Amino acid sequence: MLGVMSNSAHWADNYAEKIIREKGDKELYVCASGVTPSGTVHIGNFREIITVELVVRALRDRGKKVRFIYSWDDYDVFRKVPKNMPKQEMLGRYLRQPITLTPDPYEVEESYARRNEREIEELLPIVGVNPEYIYQAKRYRASGYAEGIRRALEHRDRLREILDEHRSEPLPSDWWPISVFCTSCNRDTTQISDWDGKNTVAYSCSSCGQEERLDLENTPAVKLFWRVDWPMRWAHEEVDFEPAGKDHHSEGGSFDTARRIVKEIYGQSAPTTFQYDFIGIKGRGGKISSSSGEVVSLRDVLEIYQPELIRYMFASSRPNTEFAISFDLDVIKLYEEYDRCERIYYGGESMSESRTAKERRIYELSQVANVAATMPIQIPFRHLCNLIQIQDGNVDGVIQSLNIKTNEQDLAKIRTRARCAWNWTRQYAPDSFRFSLRPRDCEPLEIIEAERKAIVLLRREIEEKLDSHDERSLSEAIYALAGEAGMEAKEFFKLVYRVLIEKEMGPRLAGFLLTIGRERALELLGGY
Repeated sequence: MLGVMSNSAHWADNYAEKIIREKGDKELYVCASGVTPSGTVHIGNFREIITVELVVRALRDRGKKVRFIYSWDDYDVFRKVPKNMPKQEMLGRYLRQPITLTPDPYEVEESYARRNEREIEELLPIVGVNPEYIYQAKRYRASGYAEGIRRALEHRDRLREILDEHRSEPLPSDWWPISVFCTSCNRDTTQISDWDGKNTVAYSCSSCGQEERLDLENTPAVKLFWRVDWPMRWAHEEVDFEPAGKDHHSEGGSFDTARRIVKEIYGQSAPTTFQYDFIGIKGRGGKISSSSGEVVSLRDVLEIYQPELIRYMFASSRPNTEFAISFDLDVIKLYEEYDRCERIYYGGESMSESRTAKERRIYELSQVANVAATMPIQIPFRHLCNLIQIQDGNVDGVIQSLNIKTNEQDLAKIRTRARCAWNWTRQYAPDSFRFSLRPRDCEPLEIIEAERKAIVLLRREIEEKLDSHDERSLSEAIYALAGEAGMEAKEFFKLVYRVLIEKEMGPRLAGFLLTIGRERALELLGGY
């Protein structure tokens, strides 16, 4: 359970109150999310599930019992082979078949759908998300929705009227609210020819010529079209809350029609909802798409951001606000903002009463599990970027260099942040931010006599006085040494960076030398 809830006007708390107000004081509230595993589940899909999870937490903080369900729409048809998948030709042979019957191109999981499902299922607990999974293919193939399908068939004409209100062209007179996967070729290239008014439907397949009659109570082949399937499942699961993207919430969109269908056909009210906006990736336009293969996955984001930072991004942004996840220098800024939020929570920084309440609630919702009783040790991300590069990616070396005493929970977070810092510096940081120390056994650089004198002076300063310096005093000493050596400060800095990292720019020099430490600095400055 999270820490004591602040009296803040956080959006998750507002919606928790709205759910209780609209649905009444219930024994159990059902909150739902879901996606079609048509490709890699991307960070845009994650926005919906983390948005629901934050509201679930807000309800539970009010002492409410909540069932948090996540539906895998893995009985949807496979329409397009994503570009980021291997074995394109093989996958192409399964187009128009259910995703759940398409093989895993990596030959690991039981199906293509299961591969995409398992990847996100393994990652979600890392960011504190633990829903109950519902696999729609299993439900449909076990005829679990036979009654919901039959009711849709009984109200076929009314369904067509509702859907036609928002269509530029009316549905054809032979439209049916169901589709059939041919039991011979597994494709949805079928046409319904008859329904007996009870349990039997007849179809023919244009792909293989199959003709057959099916019993709704005992067939794996029949499913509802999406716009009818969604409200049917609201009724089946008694869903109280489910948000949706702005494409579904557009006027006449799927939520509008589903709201009417669940009431008129299935006799229940639509869930409380709101619209969430899309997620972008900084420096790259357009909508992320699983089916096209243009994705950034949760795994990609976890490479750069520790789990609490990912939760913080979403907890600190209103769902109906579009924002971009950055992989550039803004990564440092976001870590700094989170650390400040943490200090505010524990009283390390003062803000106005209202701002403090807001930040405290954001921090509570950003935690994967319990809020720690005492403030965790903070190691700034920027500093870790320097430390991890000095240690050439060795996280244990970074921990040893920090020389801190802490608990296992804090230590695990520092390790995770250090790994993220290494990944970011190697993959995304600008070239000016990256460096590696010159090897211990490398030959000294060829420099002129005036430069040699300057290096000797700096080496002596480090050998004799480094322990007495802080960053400010060492910086002042470096400027004085440049003058003593008869060099412009700018040229002296370039020289030292060349000797240390074979670049003309690098981290702030005084702090850099203090971080490297006496032994390593003397090794690098030796030989001159």
